[in-house]
Amino acid sequence: MTSNTVQQDAAVADKSILANSAYADGRHLAARQSIYQWQQPQYDLPGIVVEELAGTSGIVLDVGCGNGKFVSRLHKDRPDLQVVGMDISAGILAEVEKPVLVADAQALPFADGSADAVLALHMLYHVGDIEATIKELARALRPGGVLIASTNSDTDKQELDRLWARAAGDVLGIPEGPARVSLSSRFSFEKAPGYLGTAFKDIRVRNLPGTIELTDPAPIVAHLASYEAWADQCGVPFQETVRRVAEIVAEAIKSEGSFKISCFGGILACRL
Repeated sequence: MTSNTVQQDAAVADKSILANSAYADGRHLAARQSIYQWQQPQYDLPGIVVEELAGTSGIVLDVGCGNGKFVSRLHKDRPDLQVVGMDISAGILAEVEKPVLVADAQALPFADGSADAVLALHMLYHVGDIEATIKELARALRPGGVLIASTNSDTDKQELDRLWARAAGDVLGIPEGPARVSLSSRFSFEKAPGYLGTAFKDIRVRNLPGTIELTDPAPIVAHLASYEAWADQCGVPFQETVRRVAEIVAEAIKSEGSFKISCFGGILACRL
């Protein structure tokens, strides 16, 4: 592991960056989510969570709920559930349907066994101590309760990794620039079962592969620009690199007709 990777991993879990910059509001998260509207096949992730909770009643804690995409769907489709959205950022919670709590996933303000389900959707890579946090989520669950986690694969969007390295290299005048920040690598789809297995015996994995095909550079530019909170860890002039990305993608679309991105992630349903 390079010193740059260690620095990036530390920044991905930095509470100050998460609460005050990366997720101070929903803007950056929405930019990362929006690129999936061009993915095939399409996956209704909130709908999948609703499916996974078909046999659940009572209290559902959405830990690290972000802009409330899943909270909103559960309020709509499962009004019988008591859904509580939680995030370390008070700013992003302003957009989320109530009730909500500012809370740290590593120290939930709930008694042992008080929740019937816990959601940890694309967020466990942001906690400082992943194993301890998973044990904390398990502590809050009643016997027979379910934890639903999600993340991306180590192979997810590798085309964007190569694109960023090329653009960064062009900006720096070297063959290949520093790697972009990877959010999910600390708790990737490949690593997730091992981590979750420290607290859960029954883990069911659902693979969600797909391809994003774009004929406009804008969604890619917005996606990569949304990592601005970690610009200091990129080792390259951030805005210049984003502009170079736009140029490279425009050239590729003109030449090839589109720009394709391979996606791979998934959902893990876990029981104690």
